[in-house]
Amino acid sequence: MDIQVLSQYFLQYGALFIFVIVLLEYLNLPGFPAGIIMPLAGIWAAKGDISFLTAMILALFAGLLGSWILYGIGRIGGELFLERYLKKFPKQKPVIEKNFLLLEKKGAVGIFISKLIPVIRTVISIPAGVIRMNFVKYSISSAMGIFVWNFFLIGAGYMLGDKAFQLFS
Repeated sequence: MDIQVLSQYFLQYGALFIFVIVLLEYLNLPGFPAGIIMPLAGIWAAKGDISFLTAMILALFAGLLGSWILYGIGRIGGELFLERYLKKFPKQKPVIEKNFLLLEKKGAVGIFISKLIPVIRTVISIPAGVIRMNFVKYSISSAMGIFVWNFFLIGAGYMLGDKAFQLFS
């Protein structure tokens, strides 16, 4: 997606756009890179079109919802879903296996750490559901990791403001 197109969507759909795009990104769908979306939300906040706090809350809840959906898929469909997923995306197998090991060793701390690592941060939710990790612990550690990740990226866009927009244009 082009930065100009994304900017137009921000202007046209406002806060709903942030929520939907962040949700899609946390569902690990290709084409929605957080490295572009989140800083744009920060730039938008710096311009005064939305508050920084609102951008953070929207991104946090969208990230949590996406994570909960993948956790639920892992919990309900578990092994069957994982088998089909890995047939479609065989390159993800080493990442998934690392996630299982991380969850077995680190638990909730592993979820928090995973939410700070690109690709792993979205994929970790499926194994967490498969192993039936405690949902409250999963949610709290996910929320903390999502908050830190979003704060860094949205904050970078906010701090750089229009200068960042000019760099990407």
